[in-house]
Amino acid sequence: MLDPVTLAVLKGRLEQIADEMDATLYRSAFNPIIAEAHDACHGIYDAVSGATLVQGKSGLPVFVGAMAFAVKAAIRVASERGGMIDGDVWLFNDPYEGGTHANDFKLVRPVFRDGKLFCFLASAAHWHDVGGAVPGNYNPAATECWQEAVQIPPVRIVRRGELDADVLAILKANTRLPDSLWGDLNGQLAALELGARRLNDLLGDYGDTVVLESLALLRERAVKLMRSHVAALPDGDYRFEDMLDNDGVRDEPLKIALCMRVAGDTLTLDFTGTSPACAGPVNISRATAIAACYVALKHLFPDVPANAGVLDAVSFVLPDGLVISADRPRPVSGYTETILRMIDVIFCAMAQAAPELAMAQAYGTINALSIAGHRSAGARKGQRWVMFSFFGGGHGGHSQGDGLSHGNAPISTATIPPLEILEAAYPVRFTQWALRPDSGGDGTFRGGLGAIYEIELLEDEAEAFIFGERGRSAPQGIAGGAASVRNVFRYQQDGEWRTPPMASKMLGIRLKRGERVRLETPGGGGYGAPSERSDAAREHDRAMGYVTVGLKEQEA
Repeated sequence: MLDPVTLAVLKGRLEQIADEMDATLYRSAFNPIIAEAHDACHGIYDAVSGATLVQGKSGLPVFVGAMAFAVKAAIRVASERGGMIDGDVWLFNDPYEGGTHANDFKLVRPVFRDGKLFCFLASAAHWHDVGGAVPGNYNPAATECWQEAVQIPPVRIVRRGELDADVLAILKANTRLPDSLWGDLNGQLAALELGARRLNDLLGDYGDTVVLESLALLRERAVKLMRSHVAALPDGDYRFEDMLDNDGVRDEPLKIALCMRVAGDTLTLDFTGTSPACAGPVNISRATAIAACYVALKHLFPDVPANAGVLDAVSFVLPDGLVISADRPRPVSGYTETILRMIDVIFCAMAQAAPELAMAQAYGTINALSIAGHRSAGARKGQRWVMFSFFGGGHGGHSQGDGLSHGNAPISTATIPPLEILEAAYPVRFTQWALRPDSGGDGTFRGGLGAIYEIELLEDEAEAFIFGERGRSAPQGIAGGAASVRNVFRYQQDGEWRTPPMASKMLGIRLKRGERVRLETPGGGGYGAPSERSDAAREHDRAMGYVTVGLKEQEA
C-alpha cells in the first residue's frame, strides 16, 4: 500500500501532465475558441476499459467524461483492425460514440511501456468549422447529422509516428477554414506528444507498478468519498422537471425530467419521462448525457477526486429513444443547451434533499452565435471569415453567497473570448459589452447578473445564426429564491429591431454594413427567501446598479 505522501505526490504529478497538455494546446491552436476560450480538454485513460483516470484542471469537464466513451470506441475499432500500435493516434468526431457534437474532435494515443499498453492519452477540442450547412456548424435547422458537419469515424491520423496525408486531405477538404483546422490538429498532436514524454518521465522515476497502484487507489478513494456523500443525504425520491424552448425545427417545448433516488449510499438518476428524441439538433447521445451528470455531481461534491470513481456509485436509468439518449442520425449540434438543462434538474432535485449543497439554476444557454461572410476589400479581398463564439450569463445564488455575474456555463471552465480578440480577428465592433441590470433572481442570496452584448457588422454583408435557449422560460431559484429573467436575442434589418420567431434559435439572418445583433443573457436564479436578504446587500445592489427596479415591476 502506498503511503499518503507518495500518493499525493503522484496525484499532483499526474494532474500536472494533463494540465501541461491543456496549456500546450491553448498556446498553439489557431482557433480562438480553443486558444482564448479554452474549449478543449485532456486526460489519462485506462488501458482496458477506457475509464477516466486523471483529468486536467483547466479543460472542459464535460469533455473529460465524454472522452471515456471516445477511448472505449477507439479500443473497439482498433481491435477490429489489428489492435493498438505504438506510434498511432486515432482521430474522430462521432458524437454518438464519443459524445458531445461533431465540432469536437477527439484524438486518442496509446502509451506503451516495454511493448505493453500502459494507458491512453486523449485530447478533445472544438474545431472552428467542419463542413455542414452553416459556417460554425451549430445549424439550428438541422434534421439529421449530415446537415451539421462532416462525420469522421475512428481513423488513424498518425500511423507508427507518421502523419497520414490521405486522412488530412479529407479533413482539409471538409472545412471552410483549412488553415485553422491544420493549426488546431497540430496543437492537439503536440499536446499528446508532450503528455507521452511527461508520463514516461514519471514512470521512469517511480516505476510502472507504483503508478498503476496510485491510479487504482485514487479511483477507490473517489468511490468511497462519493458513497459517503450520498449516504449523508436523506433517503427518498426527489423529482424535478424543466423545459427546453424548442428544437429549432418545431416550436414545441421539450421536457427534461429527473427522479433522483437516494437509498443508503447508492444514488440513482432516473430520466424516465423525458421527451422523446426530436427533429432538431438539441438531441444528445447517451455518452453525452452521462458526461453531463458527471459534471453536475462534481459541482455538488467538489472534493471527490476527478476520475471514473465519481460514477461508480451512481446508477442511471436512461431509456432508449429520448432526447438525451438519441442515436444516429438524430442531429446533436446544440448539445450544450440540453446538457445545461440536465445540470439544472440535478441541481434542483438536490436542492430538495440538501439545499446547502446546491446552486440555483445558472443562465442556461451558451448562446452560440455565428457571423460569417467574405472580405470585400484590401489584401484579403474575397477571403472567407467565420466568427463563432459563445457568451456568458449569471450563475445561481447558493448557501454561501450571491451567484457569479457574467460567468461561463457550468459545463466548463472555459472563458468567454475577449472582445479585443474577436474585434481583431473579424470585421465586427462590439458597441456594448456590459452587465445586464435586474437580471439576477431575487433571494437571500441573489443570482448573478447576465450580460448585454451588441455587435455591429463592419463588412458590406454577412449572414448570422443564433442557437440559444431560455428564451421562453427563465432560470429558476431554489430554497424559496426567485427566478431570473429570460434570454433575449434581437437583430437589425431595414432599420428595425426584430426577434426570432422561435425566440432563441434562427438561421439565415442577413446583415448589412452597420447593422447589429444584440444579446441580453439571463442571470442566475436566487437562493433562499427574498425577505431574508439583508438591507446592506440590497443597498449595495442599488449603489452598484445591479438592481434598478423590483422584480414584480420588471415582470410587468
